Amino acid sequence: MDQYSCISVNQALELIEQGVAVADIRDPQNFQQGHMPGAVNLSNDNLHQFLTDADMDRPLIVCCYHGISSQPAAAYLVEQGFETVYSMDGGFELWQATYPDKCARD
Repeated sequence: MDQYSCISVNQALELIEQGVAVADIRDPQNFQQGHMPGAVNLSNDNLHQFLTDADMDRPLIVCCYHGISSQPAAAYLVEQGFETVYSMDGGFELWQATYPDKCARD
């Protein structure tokens, strides 16, 4: 894949159940209040370490607030070598509204 794909929250849930990785690019405070299961809070502060440790062959969903900021982030991660990257339409706001029982908290 040489570009990312946009997916729905329903598709994201199916992928999470299959073991896809999730990178949440929202600010740490909002991430702590709730995030997708297994999500890693990705920021400029930990991006280098994330890229160093990541399995580039494992599919990755990028999540933001509303599904807008995740798109350029997903494109960047494809450029860094991730094989399969998804941007989730509607972001965490839609995820939380659709799956309130599937929100992890730190």
